[in-house]
Formats: sequence, structure tokens, C-alpha cells
Amino acid sequence: MQVVYNKYGNFNKKGTIVIGNPSTGTTQKQGLRRAFVASLTGTSLEWYDFAVYGVAAALVFGQLFFPGDDALTGTLKAFGTYAVGYISRPLGGIVFGRLGDVVGRKKVLIWTLLLIGVATFLIGLLPSYATAGHVGPAMLVLLRFAQGVGVGGEWGGAVLLTSEFSKPEERGFWASAAQVGPPLGTLLANGVLALIAAVLTNEQFMDWGWRLAFLLSAVLVAFGLWIRHHLEETPVFKMIEERGERPSAPVTDIFKTQMRPLIAAILSRVGPDVLYGMFAVFVLTYATTRLGMPRGQAITAVMIGSACQVFLIPFSGWLSDKLSRKIVYGIGAVGGGIWIFIFFNIMQGASFPVLIFGVTIGLLFHSLMYGPQAAFIAEQFHSRLRYTGSSLAYTFAGIIGGAVAPLIFTWLLSRDGSGMTIAYYIAGAAVVTLIGLVMGRTVVDDIDEAAIAKA
Repeated sequence: MQVVYNKYGNFNKKGTIVIGNPSTGTTQKQGLRRAFVASLTGTSLEWYDFAVYGVAAALVFGQLFFPGDDALTGTLKAFGTYAVGYISRPLGGIVFGRLGDVVGRKKVLIWTLLLIGVATFLIGLLPSYATAGHVGPAMLVLLRFAQGVGVGGEWGGAVLLTSEFSKPEERGFWASAAQVGPPLGTLLANGVLALIAAVLTNEQFMDWGWRLAFLLSAVLVAFGLWIRHHLEETPVFKMIEERGERPSAPVTDIFKTQMRPLIAAILSRVGPDVLYGMFAVFVLTYATTRLGMPRGQAITAVMIGSACQVFLIPFSGWLSDKLSRKIVYGIGAVGGGIWIFIFFNIMQGASFPVLIFGVTIGLLFHSLMYGPQAAFIAEQFHSRLRYTGSSLAYTFAGIIGGAVAPLIFTWLLSRDGSGMTIAYYIAGAAVVTLIGLVMGRTVVDDIDEAAIAKA
């Protein structure tokens, strides 16, 4: 293959690799590595903020902000606020997705990180229901809403940071950087809360210790902002901007011209969201309230599974480059739909090693879907509308999948302690994902062919 150079550091319309300008020493690979680090660190820090809320909702918020007659009722209400973080995502997807296609990927990603960081820090300062009555829960819902808006605008841009720098045949691996953020964030959130719980008494942890995990986000987000401030804009957006091809109404254009890709991308996300809600969030409630296991054991199981995902997700992205997005994605969906039945059967003995095994395998199947997901969704949309399209797909799927999943899990478990009805629900979500994969297009050429064709 011929190698040529230009200032964009990308691909020309004939399919030859454009690796940078030799006079400046800037290469496409260097930009790609910087984008990978920025995407990985930024999403990890944002998902720390989002995940620490999920853990606190499962273990703390039900008692502090939503006291009820029993623990399960309080947890159900707490998961209601957890769902708010998903319901508000489409607003972030619409607002920040549009801005990402109009003003650029880099600027928007700085704004989203700042929004989530401030909201998370303020949650750590909220008064409980016992102290301020309904003011505390109301503020919790408002700040959770702000978190969701930020996350709704974050994912699409983080994916584009790497996918718009990479070669088509390597895009699955490089785009997976944004996907590693959730397990890293979950691992960090669980680790911080586990450490705090280990050094404090239960009374101290419930009274003020949990707040430390939220207040710590200020330091982490400041680091993430520094990383992103030094990031370059993607070559694809530079090209679109220079040619005056930025869209004026990207949301409208998506609904007018790319409805099938949007629906395919939305459906493909439902299964992974639901499965993750089970094995990274709800399993904490299931293990502690239904199986009677200590809080520390439940958190440890999720941490081990999340640690494995840090390696499994990029491996799955790489594997999708070698095989195909749909094959790897589909194996994860089928495997996850089957494994959940096995999980609830083997957990009847309430064994800690079995819990670790069950969670890890569940998150393995999630990784097989989550690794190729970023590239698969980005490849569905035209480069001019990619930030908006990817963000809308991500956020709308979050409402269908991740938002309601813990609520439905809690409700189903209260009526069927065996967990089998939950298993059927997750299996149904896996089928929805398979439908999305069938609807989605398979990309064999450069993702940016439409933008580069006029070069």
C-alpha cells in the first residue's frame, strides 16, 4: 500500500494511508496514542463519578435519603435516582452531540468532564433526609440529572477521539479506549469505597465516610481536564471544518437521513447495558440483601470482574478487527443471555468464590459486546453527523436498558427470589441486541470516506 503525507494525518480518497507531515515530525500514530490516553483517562474519571453513585445507591442512599419500612423499598427508591442519570442522557446527547459536530470534539469533551465533576463533588456535600427532609433527596435527583447530561455528551466524543485517528482495520481496538472507562471507573469507585469502609466503622461510613469518595472526584477531574486541554482536535473534524461542511442542524439531519443506523445502534446497546446493570450494580444488592453476604465480599467480586474487563474489552475490540464486529458482538449477546440462567442457579449456595466466578464470567460476555461496540456504532453514521448520531444512540439506549434495569431487577426479585424472571428479562435484552446487529451495516472501507472523498 502506498504511503503519502498531508497535514491531516489520516487517509486520502484513494485509500492510501496518510501518516502525517514529515516536515513537522507529527505522525498519525502519535496523535492516535495521545487520543487513546485522553479517551481512556477522561472516560475512566467520568465513570468513576458515575459508578460511585451506583455503588452508593445500592449500599447507602436507600437508608440516608429514602428511608422506608424495609431495606428493599429504600433501595428501590435509590435506584430511581440512579435511573435519572440515564433518563437525562438524551438531553446531553442532543446538546453536546450537536456541539461536537459543530464546534469540535475536544471543546465539548472538556465541558462534559467539568459538568460531571462539579455535580459529583456537590453530591458529597448533600444533607441527608434526617437532616434536611425532602431537600436532600430533591438535590440528589437534580445533581444526578446533571451527571447524566454530562455522560450523555461524553461517550460519543470519547469514541471519536480514537476512531477518527485510527486505520479502519485497527479501529475496533483503538476505539475501545472509551469502553475501558466504565470498568476502570467502576474498579476505582468500588476500591475507594471498599478502602473507606475498611478503615471506618459502619456508623462512620454511613454518617460521613461515603462522602469522601464523591469529594475525591474534584482531584481526579482536575487531572482529566489537564489531559484533555493538551489534546489536538481529530483530523476528521479539521477536514470537515476546513471545507465548510459542518452541519447546521445535525439532530434534524440524523432523524431525516439516518434513522435505520440510529435504530440499529440503539438496539445493539440494550443487551450490554442490561447485563452491566446486573453484574456491576444490582449484584451488590442481590448478594447483600437476598444472599446475606457481607458488603465487602460483594464489592470485591465486582472489583475482580471489573479488573478483568480492563483487559477483556480491548482484546474484544482487537478481536473484532480480526473477525468482525458482528460476530464478536453476537457471541457476547448469546453468551450473556445463557449465562444469566446459570448464574442464578449456582448462586443458591451463597458462596463467595462462586460469586466471584459468576460475576467475572458475566462481565466477560459483557466485554465481548462492549469492546466492539464503540467502533460498530461510530461506523453507522456519516462523519459530519457522527458525534450527534453516536450520542443519540448511546443515550436513548441507556433509557431502554441501563436506566430501568436495576429498578426492574429489584421489582422482579421482590416477587421471585430465585432470580429466574430476571434471567428471562436479560435474555430478552440480548435478543434485542442481536436484532440491532442484524440491522446495522457492516463497514469494510474507511469510516471517513464521505468526508475525504472531496479532498
